[in-house]
Amino acid sequence: MKTIDTIITDSDGLRFLPPRASFVRRITVVIRSLYTWLDYLADRRRSRLALLEMTDEQLKDIGISRADAYREGIRPPWE
Repeated sequence: MKTIDTIITDSDGLRFLPPRASFVRRITVVIRSLYTWLDYLADRRRSRLALLEMTDEQLKDIGISRADAYREGIRPPWE
């Protein structure tokens, strides 16, 4: 029976780092991803709140009714 070796790619250079450094790098990636996601949610919330602050003329210019703007503006950021 032949043994199948697992091939590990060295795309990030993680193979040559000590185990602790590898763990720190993974935690850093998770924290950055979380920050990016929260920043995205904040941008979405700000844009929805901006819809609520627009005048009827501004909403008409972009083709949205007041009811549509209100419905969109009250939605939580994760939807």
